[in-house]
Amino acid sequence: MTTELFQVKFWGVRGSIPVSGPEFDRYGGNTSCIEIRCGNRRMIFDAGSGLREAGLSLIADGVSDVDLFFSHCHYDHIIGLPFFKAIYYPSINVNIWSGHLDGKMSTREMVEQFISPPWFPVKTDICQATMNFRDFHPGQVLNPHEGVVIKTFMLNHPGGAIGYRIEWQGRSIALIYDIEHIPGAYDPVSLDMMKDADLVVYDCTYNEDEMQRFKGFGHSTWQHGTELAKMAGAKRFALFHHAPSRTDEQLAQMEAQAQAAFPESFAARDNQIVVI
Repeated sequence: MTTELFQVKFWGVRGSIPVSGPEFDRYGGNTSCIEIRCGNRRMIFDAGSGLREAGLSLIADGVSDVDLFFSHCHYDHIIGLPFFKAIYYPSINVNIWSGHLDGKMSTREMVEQFISPPWFPVKTDICQATMNFRDFHPGQVLNPHEGVVIKTFMLNHPGGAIGYRIEWQGRSIALIYDIEHIPGAYDPVSLDMMKDADLVVYDCTYNEDEMQRFKGFGHSTWQHGTELAKMAGAKRFALFHHAPSRTDEQLAQMEAQAQAAFPESFAARDNQIVVI
């Protein structure tokens, strides 16, 4: 039944920059955008280039109320926002949430700076939707709708990023990306987020042999992520935030290696749906 549906749809799974071409057909080239449905409620996490298609889907389905949560505001996570059709419809209510810049910049300020000249041709006053800006503190528990519990966590990423654990009707999804692990250490925040989760979506930008070269970039590996998932008792593990240079063939190989380490692993693909 729709009222019991707990579902994830990946609209964008890449990191850094969108990519296109035949070598990216299977897994897709849009940057981070994840839709989670809790019954009839629609929530979007991050506004990467995948948000454009997510918005078209919301319009087609006649959705009048949607929540958009930002992990942080690096380009690959906000680039789709001006092309999110929902913000131009007067009949739609859009709740926009962020907490990574707590005490430095509000959600409204972040959005208004990005959607304004010289970065964009027009300002947010062209948006006809009702846009409600919601600020929160990292660590705060959010209750955007009845029965929906969202726990927030600050992740180890340059400039900060928020990880989310969404809990609904006894099930849970952990979104942990744009996080850099410390070699040889198991982050207690990640373990807490993953604890008995039905699905973990984790930053698998690199392989372990690439980490030294990209130290400080703010990303992790499938090797480390699957180890955490096993320790935390998570049920399924999604490789996410794929490097823009990673081809379908390379991702398929990475997926197979991850499955050997943690059988319920998969590399997330654009337009993939996972029912929890």
